[in-house]
Amino acid sequence: MVSKKSRSEVRVNKHRRLRNRFSGTAERPRLAVFRSNNHMYAQIIDDTVGKTLVSASTLQKEVKAELEKTNNVDAAAYLGTVIAKRAIEKGINTVVFDRGGFIYQGKIKALADAAREAGLEF
Repeated sequence: MVSKKSRSEVRVNKHRRLRNRFSGTAERPRLAVFRSNNHMYAQIIDDTVGKTLVSASTLQKEVKAELEKTNNVDAAAYLGTVIAKRAIEKGINTVVFDRGGFIYQGKIKALADAAREAGLEF
C-alpha cells in the first residue's frame, strides 16, 4: 500500500525547491513567510550574510493588540502592512517574495498584497 506524505512534509519539500531558485541579497533581500495554525511570521532576510534585517509576527504585543484573531486573512493583511512599514523605515524597498512552500492564496496572498500596497516592490 502506498503511503501518503503529510502536508507539512510536502510543504517543506516545496520550500526547499523554491529556495534553490532564489536567495536574498543586500540589494534585494528575501521576504520569507511562515504560517502556523495559530500565528503568522514574516522576516526580511539577507542570505549572503545570513542575517534577518526586519521581522514581524502576530505574536508581538503591538501587532497582537490590533488584531481580533491572529490566524485569519485580516491578520495576514495587517502583518503585511507592518512588515512593509518596518522595511521601508530601514531603507528596504524591493524584496524577493518567499512564500515558504505555501500555496499563493488566502492568507499568503493577503500578506503579499498588503505589503505591496504599503510600498514594498516584488
